[in-house]
Amino acid sequence: MHVGGRLTGAIDRGLLVLLGVGSQDGPDDVSYVAGKIREMRIFADAAGKMNRAVADVGGAVLLVSQFTLFGDLRNGRRPSLTAAAPPELAQTLYEAVAAALRERGVRVETGEFRAHMDVSLVNDGPVTILLDSAKQF
Repeated sequence: MHVGGRLTGAIDRGLLVLLGVGSQDGPDDVSYVAGKIREMRIFADAAGKMNRAVADVGGAVLLVSQFTLFGDLRNGRRPSLTAAAPPELAQTLYEAVAAALRERGVRVETGEFRAHMDVSLVNDGPVTILLDSAKQF
């Protein structure tokens, strides 16, 4: 990941996590999301089944703040972003997710919050998972 031509974060094997923080999110969402990211079994085991977590394969997480995940296009053609958290809350929770993953033994690389980032991805699979903490109950 690059910001202004500078490399700010890079991983080899692992997960690219596009993290959208909503205005209703808080510490419980941080714990839930970090736990799921750490524990979800989406890497292949010796039999080719998705049965291993990111730490099991020696992987890392490239964590990217992505408020546009809250873009709502139900009305009109320009996305409404009113459900996204204000920048101060979003940054606090984004940094908390990174810290919670690190506390769980996962190497985390990040970009720069509120910066224009050039993110490159080699999608092996591909496997794409949507995780929404609002749907945990």
